[in-house]
Amino acid sequence: MPGGCSWGPAAGDGRLRLARLALVLLGWFSSSSLPSSASSSTSSASFPASAASAQPPLPGGCPQPCECSEAARTVKCVNRNLTEVPADLPHYVRNLFLTGNQLAVLPAGAFARRPDLSHNPLAELSPFAFSGGNASVAAPSPLVELILNHIVPPADPAEWQNRSFEGMVAAALRAGQALRGLRRLELASNHLLYLPRDLLAQLPGLRHLDLRNNSLVSLTYMSFLNLTHLESLHLEDNALKVLHNGTLAELQSLPHVRVFLDNNPWVCDCHMADMVTWLKETEVVQGKARLTCAFPEKMRSRVLLELHSSDLDCDPLLPPSLQTSYVFLGIVLALIGAIFLLVLYLNRKGIKKWMHNIRDACRDHMEGYHYRYEINADPRLTNLSSNSDV
Repeated sequence: MPGGCSWGPAAGDGRLRLARLALVLLGWFSSSSLPSSASSSTSSASFPASAASAQPPLPGGCPQPCECSEAARTVKCVNRNLTEVPADLPHYVRNLFLTGNQLAVLPAGAFARRPDLSHNPLAELSPFAFSGGNASVAAPSPLVELILNHIVPPADPAEWQNRSFEGMVAAALRAGQALRGLRRLELASNHLLYLPRDLLAQLPGLRHLDLRNNSLVSLTYMSFLNLTHLESLHLEDNALKVLHNGTLAELQSLPHVRVFLDNNPWVCDCHMADMVTWLKETEVVQGKARLTCAFPEKMRSRVLLELHSSDLDCDPLLPPSLQTSYVFLGIVLALIGAIFLLVLYLNRKGIKKWMHNIRDACRDHMEGYHYRYEINADPRLTNLSSNSDV
């Protein structure tokens, strides 16, 4: 065309190449924009969920100071300085950890799941703390494990109101039959001096009992007969001196139990003979070859399984020096008595005469009293006595 540009075959080919390149670029842009739009739509869809999760939890959600895991069915409120049990626990919780808080009072119904109350200064424990207000057979507690290790005693003993920790725990454990499903009970490191007689009476399903690191001296008044499912009994690091026949028979009757008795101050005297015989025959006690004597001094560190009946004797309670003194005193008193009897024997005739004289004197004296009584009793004799005097 005149005054314009002429387009030849080469120019047409160039326009064709540009058109194809434009189509390729357009196709690539379209394909890359699809995932981004999908991701943006996904992000926009997920935004309400994120916003909802940022809102305060609904009742039954995770308590504010705690950490919750639905997969592990666990709620942890450890070292949070809590003064009361968190309310509105998740429905899925099976393991509740409250270790290292400031729980001082547990009211009725404080727990319905698995409480771990270790290292808390409990001053009051309601009898229905673990079973709720209704401890009937029809409404058992779902509690499976109860961990009460190392309960810190209050600074002021008066806060326990003249009640012992042993008594409070026993009252909570025997609240009807609400805890008959309890499988594990841990009461370690609580300075327990004794175990109430019926502490375990309402726990027939118990499988693990941990009483280690207390101050238990004897198990004489404790009964294990109803714990037919018991699998482990930890009594290490107590103050046990000997296990008597009644306790030995009960432990032997439990079909699945394993007993741990390490680090107790066993007294190896004549009262230990039955326990030594039982240890040699039973397979119930784990690590029984490690058990050694602590008293008396001559038996210290001797292995219980290596003892014989001739090794187990009861020494007198008095020290040798005091025993010698009492023997000498007895000999002296015996000599004095013998000398006294000898003097009496040698003076038997004089003593007999002296006794007769005393008898005669007493007789004369009594006759005089009798005569005066008769005169005073008869008025005629009284007047006669008066006239004769005139």
